[in-house]
Amino acid sequence: MFVNNQNKKKQVVIRKVAFPRTQRDENVVAPKQNVTRETTSKQNVIRETAPKQNVTRETAPNISNALLQKKTSNIYAQQKRTALNDVSNISNIPVINNKHAAVNQSNFFAVKQTSREFADIQPLKQTTGIVAKKRIALAERVNISVSAANHVKQEPTIINADIDKNRAKKSKTHEWDDLDADDLSDPMMVSEYAVEIFDYLKGLEAETMANPSYMDIQSELSWKMRGILVDWLIEVHSKFRLLPETLFLAINIIDRFLSVRVVSLVKLQLVGITGLFIASKYEEVSAPSIKNYIYMADNGYTEDEILKAERYVLQTIDFKLCYPNPMNFLRRTSKADNFDLESRTVAKYLMEISLVDQRFLSMTPSIIAAAALYLARRMLGRSEWNANLIHYSTFNEEELQPCVTLMLDYLVKPNKNEQLFKKYSVKKFMRVSIYVRDWVAKHVVS
Repeated sequence: MFVNNQNKKKQVVIRKVAFPRTQRDENVVAPKQNVTRETTSKQNVIRETAPKQNVTRETAPNISNALLQKKTSNIYAQQKRTALNDVSNISNIPVINNKHAAVNQSNFFAVKQTSREFADIQPLKQTTGIVAKKRIALAERVNISVSAANHVKQEPTIINADIDKNRAKKSKTHEWDDLDADDLSDPMMVSEYAVEIFDYLKGLEAETMANPSYMDIQSELSWKMRGILVDWLIEVHSKFRLLPETLFLAINIIDRFLSVRVVSLVKLQLVGITGLFIASKYEEVSAPSIKNYIYMADNGYTEDEILKAERYVLQTIDFKLCYPNPMNFLRRTSKADNFDLESRTVAKYLMEISLVDQRFLSMTPSIIAAAALYLARRMLGRSEWNANLIHYSTFNEEELQPCVTLMLDYLVKPNKNEQLFKKYSVKKFMRVSIYVRDWVAKHVVS
């Protein structure tokens, strides 16, 4: 009843042929093994085996040596000539104790030396094919590195050290120092283009200035009304926490528009809010929405009215928004002042005086920035207007006196712009408006 099923199982026997491990040459390709193939059936097992290979530990070295001698005898003379030619320049390479060949710090290759010195390399008589190839490749690599070192031997390792030689020589012949040379390693400062950039900005000043007497063509407006509008825009600008460049550009857009178009008193606030709306979209990374401006205008205008006014204003000023505001020139001149935070904060307050006072319309932004920094340094008791400040501001003390006189004249009179004074009376701006008021009362009035 019970049947033994062991004979029905499939049996697979694989016979392995091992090669001797010792004294085996890597250049000799082992002969392909005939794989044992076995077929089975349910009862009979048929084995088809390959003939055994008579390979022993004693015969393997003889086979490999015979093949190696036959292979190397034909190409030995050519390998010898190639090796000697490639190693001809190795004696010129200095050797370090760590067994590394030091060619030059500017080399692109780091050549690693073997246990022997390069100078002791003998002709390749008793070496196998792979070892010979490795030594030939190493010699070629050394030769390439030596030739590369000869080419770059005269070149400096630091590129920036030789960029501005002419500028360094020029700075020695003048009283002012080349402060842009310190920023050569900083790509964000673009110091190699700084001079050309500010020359271009000074050329834009004449193109983007408003008419100083444009109020003569306005029948319903006056300079007092303009001052009230600007003071209100300063408040809106402060509540929105916008950039200083946004405020200067907004006032410039308003003045240029009023220089060529007659505006009624009812539309004056619309022109002001539209100018700030355009400037914020141009300068800010994240500008306030149009609903915020409508809210600040006490819902006096609709969204369509502001958008129509925006298109009309941009067409009138020919879409020229490249106004070089005084903040750009203040940053340039502050480099010569070692970026003094106190003097720059006071200068910002003095520069914004030019926004509310119409007498500054005839002055360029560059001279306003230089005069503000000059007067701020005088108030804080800083050093004199030295050669560096003259060079980077492009103005000397005599050229700044008319603008400084207008600033002092505004400060001596009773304050008419409460929002401007209030803005700079907080801790964020070091309460510089209070300090300036006290300084003027002590030094100018008396």
